[in-house]
Amino acid sequence: MMNPVLQKTSRLLSLSLRDRRVQQRHFAFQSSGSAIFNVFNSKTKWLQKERAAGNVEASRQADYLKDEVANRLCERLLDIKRHFPRVLDVGANSCNIARALTRQNPDPDPAKPISPPLANRISKLIAADSSPTMLYRDSDLPFNREIDLSREVLADPESLPFEAGSFDLVMSSLSLHWINDLPGLLTQINHLLKPDCPFLGAMLGGDSLFELRTSLQLAEQERKGGISPHVSPLADVRDVGGLLQKAGFKMLTVDVDDIVVDYPDTFALMQDLQAMGENNAVLGREMGPINRDVLLATEAIYRELHGNGDGSLPATFRIIYMIGWHESATQAKPLARGSGEVNLKDILETK
Repeated sequence: MMNPVLQKTSRLLSLSLRDRRVQQRHFAFQSSGSAIFNVFNSKTKWLQKERAAGNVEASRQADYLKDEVANRLCERLLDIKRHFPRVLDVGANSCNIARALTRQNPDPDPAKPISPPLANRISKLIAADSSPTMLYRDSDLPFNREIDLSREVLADPESLPFEAGSFDLVMSSLSLHWINDLPGLLTQINHLLKPDCPFLGAMLGGDSLFELRTSLQLAEQERKGGISPHVSPLADVRDVGGLLQKAGFKMLTVDVDDIVVDYPDTFALMQDLQAMGENNAVLGREMGPINRDVLLATEAIYRELHGNGDGSLPATFRIIYMIGWHESATQAKPLARGSGEVNLKDILETK
């Protein structure tokens, strides 16, 4: 049996794109004033995050995914050559973005082995989250002294109590996938930005945890004759671009990568998801722990369908990254349709 601690500290992070079809959440754009259809229980999610952060040691140990995604999200700031006087982190969790901004040598370019922390380009960072225990969990760590950071507890994670046009940059890392009214929250974020200022976000999407989904579904079908929603539905990358456009963002960029983490068994995976505060919060989910027979069947099916040759089990976290800009009269705009002077067909035929 592998040592789960050693296994977690030597995780394999790899990029690969897969096109497997799993349960997904596709958004229907609602007209102004339409009712919001709730998918998640916000109170349950708040309790899960509070309980997770209450166990500080386990919560910190399970922060590897959020820290990695925050690092990759912040690296995108390297391509935006400007200073940001006032920045908002929406759904800050344990301030993973603040940690990433204070990281030494953040530029992955081998030609630049030494680069200053991105925090040098930020005057003020406001971290906002609905879970006070999670938000203040690491308030005593050294990174707090390396950036001008303040924390704000949100009464409602889907309502941002800030003035319009008051931020030069808004970021969000691994929180948006728990929002019921995602179109509405993206619209709020756009309103908070000054003209020609960006929003950078990252969320779990699409094929995330497809190995666990399929194994749980097959196990329940075999042992109980039916399935329950144990893994939350997620947005697909095709939805995200439309959501940003509907919210009024311009110059959109959406890309995807997969982070694959190896675990010794399904029980270690589920324990880490709980320690992350990422356990299931779907309305109408089956209450109480999963039946032991189902768990044992899930373990066996997972190993048979997805297991690695060394006995470990891979879990795929699909991350959707997005960038959108608040509209400005000075932004570059596409030429009018039909104004092109070169025929693409002629260029291709000469190749």
